[in-house]
Amino acid sequence: KNKIREVGPLIVSILRLIVPLMIFRWPFWGTVVALLLDGGDVILIDVFKMGDFADYSRLDKALDIYYLTFAFIISLKWHGLAKKTSVFLFFYRLLGVVLFEITHARILLFIFPNMFENWFLFWAARNRYFKKFQLTVKKLALILFLLLIPKMAQEYLLHFTEATPWNWFQEKTGLLK
Repeated sequence: KNKIREVGPLIVSILRLIVPLMIFRWPFWGTVVALLLDGGDVILIDVFKMGDFADYSRLDKALDIYYLTFAFIISLKWHGLAKKTSVFLFFYRLLGVVLFEITHARILLFIFPNMFENWFLFWAARNRYFKKFQLTVKKLALILFLLLIPKMAQEYLLHFTEATPWNWFQEKTGLLK
């Protein structure tokens, strides 16, 4: 029975290792799919009814860094302010994750929000759909501020209050009961 409990997290982990490879071919959409898989991984484990989140949670942060590293590699091809912002935000979040792993202080994930992911998606969408948009320092400040608002709400709910949106999803939809 213990082996069966590991199957769900194993399947989801394999998906989380394979899906981010799409980022190299389709930076925007590959990241969107990887992000959705990251957000739904616990729900998928529940759907399989073969495992639980407790055994998977430590691996989750490593898999996050894994797919974000692919996005980071893509962002190194960018130029100017977009690239500098990407590099700063990636290493800022990485520092937060490392400090969290050392201290297990969840507040660090709130203090070091994953703004890299939001920035990457914004700029990858710009590169795909809005190539004429030019970045200035003022525009960058406004964009980062606007991206920070939902990100801080998410980080607060997930890492400070330790909310479990997957339970809410299950309760509201009844799909996974």
